[in-house]
Amino acid sequence: MFKTVTIIGDGGMGSVCAMLLCENGVRTTLWGHEAAYIAEMAHKRENVRFLPGYKLPDSLRLEADDSRAFDGAELVVSAVPCQFLRKTWQRLAAYLPAGIPMVSVTKGIEIGTLRRPTEILREVLGTQRPYAVLSGPTIADEVAQGLPATATVASENSELARAVQQTFNTAMFRVYTHDDCVGVELAGAMKNVIAIAAGAVDGIGAGDNAKAALLCRGLAEIQRLGAAMGAREKTFTGLSGLGDLVTTCISPMGRNRSFGERIGRGMSAEEALAATPSVVEGVPTCTAVLELARQHHVEMPITEAVYDVIHGRKAIRGAIADLMGRELKEEF
Repeated sequence: MFKTVTIIGDGGMGSVCAMLLCENGVRTTLWGHEAAYIAEMAHKRENVRFLPGYKLPDSLRLEADDSRAFDGAELVVSAVPCQFLRKTWQRLAAYLPAGIPMVSVTKGIEIGTLRRPTEILREVLGTQRPYAVLSGPTIADEVAQGLPATATVASENSELARAVQQTFNTAMFRVYTHDDCVGVELAGAMKNVIAIAAGAVDGIGAGDNAKAALLCRGLAEIQRLGAAMGAREKTFTGLSGLGDLVTTCISPMGRNRSFGERIGRGMSAEEALAATPSVVEGVPTCTAVLELARQHHVEMPITEAVYDVIHGRKAIRGAIADLMGRELKEEF
């Protein structure tokens, strides 16, 4: 179990990680890129921008000084949105102690490079340190409330996976271990695209049957691409796959589902993005996933439909009609 941890990223997930670690008596530092906002968080003991209504632990150290961010850290948690990940770590790389292990809680795929979060970290920070991924059905508000939740930590280094498991596990936050980092990261990224579609289904009032079909066929798409990229299909039926997909597609607090619902209720994609306070990772991820699908020759009709709706190529009802009218086939 790690005794001193630094979290990079002051979003909702970074704050929730800090709450869990402080609950376990871990000496925790939370770093943010904007000094004025970190000072506000320290004064109010609340992340009013990304996790309002929840008190930050008194023991949590808030830091904006790059040179002091990693003081005493035995483990680093990377909680930066995917499209900002490379730039953030290029800024901090010079201060990161050599060999310190890292666990990523970022979900997404980088536009342009098509890299997963841990691939970005390896490119920027090198391969001479162990990496892990923590993911699962973990809506930040519920975890902050102390409601029961579960997650998976995946790493090729089984010793690191077990140490992260012990560090984050609490009475109401149960952590399992896994070794399929590729599958866990891909599942965490692609479910956000399906969540946009789920929100659109809610927005137009298409019904529960439609949403159930969407989740099942969406999961089939995720599994197909994951298998083509070397992930194990079983991973996608676990917490980081099916579990996270269900939560993201049904929770009224989910950013991606809410974004899709706003489009379903008549907003343009630009208007829906402007109305969403946090990063909607499913939007850039949709573009990246389609490029990966083309590279690996994988059919992903739901993802294509989401892309067409976001970019104004199709209306939602037209996209649904096209999906329903596809050539009949076997389910499996």
